[in-house]
Amino acid sequence: MESEQLFHRGYYRNSYNSITSASSDEELLDGAGVIMDFQTSEDDNLLDGDTAVGTHYTMTNGGSINSSTHLLDLLDEPIPGVGTYDDFHTIDWVREKCKDRERHRRINSKKKESAWEMTKSLYDAWSGWLVVTLTGLASGALAGLIDIAADWMTDLKEGICLSALWYNHEQCCWGSNETTFEERDKCPQWKTWAELIIGQAEGPGSYIMNYIMYIFWALSFAFLAVSLVKVFAPYACGSGIPEIKTILSGFIIRGYLGKWTLMIKTITLVLAVASGLSLGKEGPLVHVACCCGNIFSYLFPKYSTNEAKKREVSYYFPLKTLWRSFFAALVAAFVLRSINPFGNSRLVLFYVEYHTPWYLFELFPFILLGVFGGLWGAFFIRANIAWCRRRKSTRFGKYPVLEVIVVAAITAVIAFPNPYTRLNTSELIKELFTDCGPLESSSLCDYRNDMNASKIVDDIPDRPAGLGVYSAIWQLCLALIFKIIMTVFTFGIKVPSGLFIPSMAIGAIAGRIVGIAVEQLAYYHHDWFIFKEWCEVGADCITPGLYAMVGAAACLGGVTRMTVSLVVIVFELTGGLEYIVPLMAAVMTSKWVGDAFGREGIYEAHIRLNGYPFLDAKEEFTHTTLAADVMRPRRNDPPLAVLTQDNMTVDDIENMINETSYNGFPVIMSKESQRLVGFALRRDLTIAIESARKKQEGIVGSSRVCFAQHTPSLPAESPRPLKLRSILDMSPFTVTDHTPMEIVVDIFRKLGLRQCLVTHNGRLLGIITKKDILRHMAQTANQDPASIMFN
Repeated sequence: MESEQLFHRGYYRNSYNSITSASSDEELLDGAGVIMDFQTSEDDNLLDGDTAVGTHYTMTNGGSINSSTHLLDLLDEPIPGVGTYDDFHTIDWVREKCKDRERHRRINSKKKESAWEMTKSLYDAWSGWLVVTLTGLASGALAGLIDIAADWMTDLKEGICLSALWYNHEQCCWGSNETTFEERDKCPQWKTWAELIIGQAEGPGSYIMNYIMYIFWALSFAFLAVSLVKVFAPYACGSGIPEIKTILSGFIIRGYLGKWTLMIKTITLVLAVASGLSLGKEGPLVHVACCCGNIFSYLFPKYSTNEAKKREVSYYFPLKTLWRSFFAALVAAFVLRSINPFGNSRLVLFYVEYHTPWYLFELFPFILLGVFGGLWGAFFIRANIAWCRRRKSTRFGKYPVLEVIVVAAITAVIAFPNPYTRLNTSELIKELFTDCGPLESSSLCDYRNDMNASKIVDDIPDRPAGLGVYSAIWQLCLALIFKIIMTVFTFGIKVPSGLFIPSMAIGAIAGRIVGIAVEQLAYYHHDWFIFKEWCEVGADCITPGLYAMVGAAACLGGVTRMTVSLVVIVFELTGGLEYIVPLMAAVMTSKWVGDAFGREGIYEAHIRLNGYPFLDAKEEFTHTTLAADVMRPRRNDPPLAVLTQDNMTVDDIENMINETSYNGFPVIMSKESQRLVGFALRRDLTIAIESARKKQEGIVGSSRVCFAQHTPSLPAESPRPLKLRSILDMSPFTVTDHTPMEIVVDIFRKLGLRQCLVTHNGRLLGIITKKDILRHMAQTANQDPASIMFN
């Protein structure tokens, strides 16, 4: 399934046995229609296309869509199956873009013929907007449904609402007239499991019964989630973001964005969140939205028949895609606002409203939180990847159901005694972000009130911490340790699992602890020079909730290595636009600290762990190797497996296909000249020969196969020749053997290539595929190249 498959008939493959198979993958993307050569010769006129000759550096366009010979030389009657892709292959970007241009030109040429053709043209033009509208509607509706269902099932672990079974705990007590302000979550309509089963609301018996029922429901939800994933949709597990990034780069993973995956991921995401595992739903929601977009794209021929059109945001981001993305987000936000899943009439998950500005001195603790976020990110990435690698390489990975049950059981047993780990993670973050006002009854707001406040005001002065605050700090410290450990083992198990919320929770806990410490320091030592100028006695100087928000952003940045987009995401989650400088300082610090231990984010690390053929644009390549050092075949290898332009029979090509597992073959003029003509894909050759045998009379095993424009003269008794020029890519991307690999890697990244051919003075020498580049980059980083390839 990879690069070597392109090379030669008897290539020695034992060294890469674990990754070479007949289900080869993405190696063979046709290039950007440009041949780069350092010098040309008189033989160049034997190749198709117009040539612009330069002194040292020649750019040869292998033919354009307007030329007499099209890039793909499309058939008058296209052969069914030609131009499609097998699973775990990479799309041919050039062919797909060429097909789209040809389709667009055909529609434009016919739109003036009739009203029906004009209607079809308008439908085609507006199909992009219709897709994003439907995607936005479905994504917003599913996000709201998941939020509501997850909240209800999370509260189901503790009790049930007798007046309305579909209400969660908060909704159940909304209409009650018997609640008090201090105990607003207690009402007669809500019954704990201990009250229902043994009739006790307090005491040891009640605590034990609620403990048992909490563990029972957590295990039930986790078991149901992993069972549904294993039986119906194995691709529904995990975050989905590493695979989405790989798919956007052109890789084909059949079923990953299908309807079964969408349905099972939606259901199991609710179950996984409700089970109390240390995971979030934001990452999987990206997968859910991509599934919606993929499914709706099949309703429109413009997208259903073109893999590149489905991936417009992968290697470039055209302006029209930006506007359509904005419109899809607008539609999703409208639907979410209509559903109101958070119950606060706001679109943000953690709405904050602080009444105290931040001061310059506070940048120091904000930067410390950034350092903590970077250290946490580096630790998490290394620990989680080590555990996932152990899972893949040992027998433990063969029992995913058992692993989920064990992790869920440990999580539930440890989480229940601590109120901050028992809470839904989103509720925990919301409480940590909240500023202590006069109406707050949380233990985090249990301050000693030394002043006689006769009226309720928004700005409450800094006060000494009470026993409740100190108790909460100890519980938060234990919760921090628990979250750090459990998140390492939870991310990657076979249920939908996101990382945004757990990372934000860890940062919010650390930030709240630091915020309370700074607040108490300012209260007891307000005469220190760092506080003296701006923090007076009786003033509200420090906001611990702000520290929680900054810590959450820092830890999320440390794990994902996002910067600008992360700051925007935090704005969206909290609405805290005025705190841009603290957030930027913490996020940049966390990235710098994390990059000191490794430049990979968690998603890139998982892409590398799974061996997906993904070239990260952020990864630098600074080695001084040449294309000749990386291409195959290497020295002492058998020669490259190639097809000749008009000297091979149908049997010869079928034998080569049967004896090799390569995904495509370069076509040359002759064995002697080695002049490159084009490139033919294995799948297209197989389909074209099978179709010719069925539909064309006289095609037999001894029929001559011709890739040239004109069929050579043959003896009268010869069988009918088979013309396959229509399936030949006349302009595979080509570099010379002396091209620096730094340039080759950059070309692969920016053009989305999966292979390019290597020539010398116009003669074919070898081939470089995306897997060759990934393998070479692994070797230069002192990694085992055989261990990083997708299998």
